[in-house]
Amino acid sequence: MATALQSCPALVLNADFRPLSYFPLSLWSWQEAIKAVVADRVNVVSEYDRVVRSPNWAFRLPSVISLKEYVPAARHPAFTRFNLFLRDRFVCQYCGHPFPVHDLTFDHVIPRSRGGQTTWENVVAACGPCNLVKANRTPAEAGMPPLMRPYRPTSHQLQLNGRSFPPNFLHESWRDFLYWDSELEPF
Repeated sequence: MATALQSCPALVLNADFRPLSYFPLSLWSWQEAIKAVVADRVNVVSEYDRVVRSPNWAFRLPSVISLKEYVPAARHPAFTRFNLFLRDRFVCQYCGHPFPVHDLTFDHVIPRSRGGQTTWENVVAACGPCNLVKANRTPAEAGMPPLMRPYRPTSHQLQLNGRSFPPNFLHESWRDFLYWDSELEPF
């Protein structure tokens, strides 16, 4: 039964009913969700058919929960490898091919040995082969201009990029909360 319960994560929404994060999707384990319900930190929006019991309680497992207090997103996200890859949409900025996270590296556009810094504005996602070919040269010297100029993204920009990557698991009760604020096509 424990294994079956592991397949019951809860989608976590902010108080405005938008996911805290689209990629990775903001999910809590069923244990974290139950603790938050008992602590009265969240509202249960939707539930699974599964029930967990203690000697004094019986709970239907939450499938969607919303925070009771709004958590504002930071204006600019932390500079991390994952956020950098998300900014660049998991695409090597030199050859233009998409890669899984484990096949990406990052490259200093202006090499560190030439004064380039490890900042949003000087680092791009790169595949291993392109990173080796560019080596310790500038894009002009290597004849490898990046597809886009590196920039410092906002949290909103990363959220928009993250929405382009569907999660591996998508429970039916989550659909309305993941896509309700999508722009509608005119008809």
